[in-house]
Amino acid sequence: MKTLFDKIWDAHVVATVQDGPTQLYIDRHLCHEVTSPQAFAGLRARGLKVFRPERTTLTADHNIPTMEQDKPIRDQVSRFQVDTLAKNAEEFGLTYYGLNNPKNGIVHVIGPENGYTQPGMTIVCGDSHTSTHGAFGAIAFGIGTSEVEMVLASQCILQTRPKTMRINFEGKLNEHVGAKDMALYMISQLTTGGATGYFVEYAGEAVRNLTMEQRMTLCNLSIEMGARGGLVAPDETTFNYIKGREFAPKGESWNKALAYWQTLKTDEGAAFDKEVTFDVSQIKPMITYGTNPGMGMPIDGTIPQLEDIDVAGKISFEKSLKYMGFVPGEKLEGKPIDYVFLGSCTNGRIEDFRLFTEYVKGKKKAENVTAWLVPGSWKVRKQIEEEGLDKILEEAGFALRQPGCSACLAMNDDKVPAGKYAVSTSNRNFEGRQGPGARTILAGPLVAAAAAVNGKITNP
Repeated sequence: MKTLFDKIWDAHVVATVQDGPTQLYIDRHLCHEVTSPQAFAGLRARGLKVFRPERTTLTADHNIPTMEQDKPIRDQVSRFQVDTLAKNAEEFGLTYYGLNNPKNGIVHVIGPENGYTQPGMTIVCGDSHTSTHGAFGAIAFGIGTSEVEMVLASQCILQTRPKTMRINFEGKLNEHVGAKDMALYMISQLTTGGATGYFVEYAGEAVRNLTMEQRMTLCNLSIEMGARGGLVAPDETTFNYIKGREFAPKGESWNKALAYWQTLKTDEGAAFDKEVTFDVSQIKPMITYGTNPGMGMPIDGTIPQLEDIDVAGKISFEKSLKYMGFVPGEKLEGKPIDYVFLGSCTNGRIEDFRLFTEYVKGKKKAENVTAWLVPGSWKVRKQIEEEGLDKILEEAGFALRQPGCSACLAMNDDKVPAGKYAVSTSNRNFEGRQGPGARTILAGPLVAAAAAVNGKITNP
């Protein structure tokens, strides 16, 4: 009797150190420009090659501009990091999707859309939101730079086996409620440390009814409640998504892979270290009011009162509200905002753009709002254009940008100015995350669209 996590983990164990970590084989390694330079320098210093180059894929995403990508990157540090990635790819013989490459995009968007991400795999990247790939029934997690070097050199990694948790989302979602709302609700209930030390399996009727892109959003945010990663058992939805993608198995290999993938589910009666169930009829469109993703509430709710916060959390709660310019007991619905960001590895896929466009169609962007609409990849951008969504957006006063991590984090030109409020579909609302002094309100694409049109926090 095994959980899905146990089945995949056990199939990848190379060796186990007594009373120590497991040596785990890695099927797919993804790299970007921020966490890889020192790893490649380490290989160079030791005179090592990349052990299995065909298992590693590189893309530039964090530092790249989302306008004028045909020109040299203005910021010197960003340009140096992206140039270094290109040089490392060439020197070590690795696949690299640089600026303007049709396969370029955010690392966690291009893995699935090109068919690199498959059920039953172990997947790592020097990026905390690698948990996104768990949506396919894979063990996917972020690693540090020294571990990036370890995987490049040996295609293996030393890991302590995490505990297992199952989170069941039962029932049918309310109208205007999506995967982002499920995730923000879950983190608000469990807190940002509620899943520390665990690998989470998402299950239940509401999860089975999610599309692949919605499952990716849910798994993406696993890390924000402290989990090592999150995964969903693969099913017909998964298989239909993968079939025909460039690096997916073909012909007889497909039949063989499919037969294996269909075995990837938790056995009846298998035990988890912890189990939690949520009734999704209780979930409304969500927003955050503080400086971590656990500080979430329904859009029509009120910020908690100080007496409702436990003693240990009071100081950080007050500090957080001071940074945001909010007060306990305040309602945020109707509050004016300055920026809207649609994009990131959390909500930068075609379905997110369809949802946003559907809301703004026939309406106009509020004059007080600067909107950055950033596709997660060139493939997503191409699809937006093929479906004519760009024209609808344009008519409503919005401009489409080029792919990249953009305003998710302040590593490129798209920074929210100090003191300004941004309704963002990204994954983190930490102090300064979107720019020094920027104030971030996390939300799903629909809430972002309503804010962009109305110029204030609006219940869609």
